[in-house]
Amino acid sequence: MSFGYDIKEDQLRWYALHARSRHEDVVFQGLRKKSVEAFLPKIQVMSRRRDRRKRIFVPLLPGYVFVHTDLNPHQYWDIIKTYGVVRIIGVKGKPVPVKEEEIASLQILHGTDRTVRNQAYMKTGDMVMIMEGPLRGLTGFYLRHRGKSGKVVVSIELLQRSLAVEIEHWIVEKIG
Repeated sequence: MSFGYDIKEDQLRWYALHARSRHEDVVFQGLRKKSVEAFLPKIQVMSRRRDRRKRIFVPLLPGYVFVHTDLNPHQYWDIIKTYGVVRIIGVKGKPVPVKEEEIASLQILHGTDRTVRNQAYMKTGDMVMIMEGPLRGLTGFYLRHRGKSGKVVVSIELLQRSLAVEIEHWIVEKIG
């Protein structure tokens, strides 16, 4: 049975699964019981309980679990039939593997107690708003920049002028 993607049957690749809301652990455990290599990246956060504060692990990417497979027909159906799995992420119904370097980055973040903010993917030209600091509320266009910071370009149409402000990525949020 061919699913129409260009990988060899013996080549293991990482695929992202979309899981039902708050079912990431259920999917992860279900896959492990079926001997499917799975990865559920988590981070440590402080839980806000009424009577105490406690460190807990939560999914880094809520709604997603990763599997390492050659996606042969038998494993494909084993994965799809796992309780809590909605679908394998792909294009036009065909599963698309996740880049190895992206999985490697998630593996580095897995288990960290550092503050990690989940935010929309930004590309050059996206409309953004600065969410913190002295420039809070400023809107403009995101301009990718080399290094650890980006630039937000604010244009004043009436004056036909633009200003570029260098800013850390983590205080910028994509809008509209």
